Amino acid sequence: MIKRDLSRKLKALALKFTVVSVVGPRQSGKTTLVRSVFPRFKYVTLEDIDTREFALRDPRGFLSTYSAGVIIDEVQRAPSLFSYIQSEVDKKGKAGQFILTGSQNFLLLEGISQTLAGRVAILRLLPFSLGELKEAGYKLANPDEYIFTGFYPRIYDKKISPVEWYHNYIQTYVERDVRLVKNITDLHVFQKFVKLCAGRVGQILNLSSLGIDCGITHNTAKAWLSLLEASYIIFLLTPYYKNFNKRLVKMPKIFFYDTGLACSLLGIQNKTQLMSHYLRGSLFESFILSEIIKYKFNRGQEHDCYYWRDKTGNEIDCITEIGGSALKVEIKSAKTITEDFFAGFKYWRRVTRSNGKSSYLIYGGNESQKRKFADVVSWADIPLIFEGK
Repeated sequence: MIKRDLSRKLKALALKFTVVSVVGPRQSGKTTLVRSVFPRFKYVTLEDIDTREFALRDPRGFLSTYSAGVIIDEVQRAPSLFSYIQSEVDKKGKAGQFILTGSQNFLLLEGISQTLAGRVAILRLLPFSLGELKEAGYKLANPDEYIFTGFYPRIYDKKISPVEWYHNYIQTYVERDVRLVKNITDLHVFQKFVKLCAGRVGQILNLSSLGIDCGITHNTAKAWLSLLEASYIIFLLTPYYKNFNKRLVKMPKIFFYDTGLACSLLGIQNKTQLMSHYLRGSLFESFILSEIIKYKFNRGQEHDCYYWRDKTGNEIDCITEIGGSALKVEIKSAKTITEDFFAGFKYWRRVTRSNGKSSYLIYGGNESQKRKFADVVSWADIPLIFEGK
């Protein structure tokens, strides 16, 4: 097993909370993680029909069977169980008694918010991070290989072709979850919608345009986008406009948590096609942003990443807070650094009257270096921005 960075936070929270829930996209490694961290706990999955029937018909008997500590996988398959877990929590209050996981995050989080609010710690597990793979000895040659391959564990564990794996992932998991959560009768239209989202990666979201191109209403596009967010397929990078008087762009940008999935949806069949693809720069940006979010999720934090852009096009790709400092990050896929890469930082200094501390330019090259307006960081050295080196 490749060690997951979230392990430490998961262990710590299980010493404080009676219930700890690990959510995230399907096949991100949630079950493997919790079973490795809590090897003595009983493990049950409500995907199993007999186990689910037991939980639904006799919830008190089900919970008493596993009173010594239990991992309940796909717990959202028995929604009524949440109320009985609440009763157990309020009665005993034993730390680390229940570890809950689930892939239909919309249903899982709905059940938690209705019955277990204030009693549960929620952690988010995304597919592997670049750091986790490097620590395990997987060192791909360039960013295009990572972007195309993506980061889902099974691809690395079973050495499956990304083209084959992502195709089946979309068919088997995304569409199945959609049927269970939303009453979408025409999955072909939904799949077209997801592909259209992939074609807009890195762009400012225009729901009306997205709906028209897909042949659905604005409200339907909004609901489907929320479903993709809840499934940890896409994330919206909202604009940062705190303490600014100038006219700023206030619509979010759309990105994919996993670039391998985005490449599959875009019909990219190999690394060579990616290198010449018109969205390569946007996919590189999505890759870097996802790595920043993984860093924060793996420490139990919200992702709170933003972008900043004014009406004249001056922009900072990512602004986030780490260790009490506001990090400004520009992302460029090119391997050669040019002076105009620092234009956003220069403009930011002028309008905020601040210095260049905690400013980083992440690019597609291999050499990290110090510059006047920002520290230049190679795509392979992303952890340097978190460590403040």
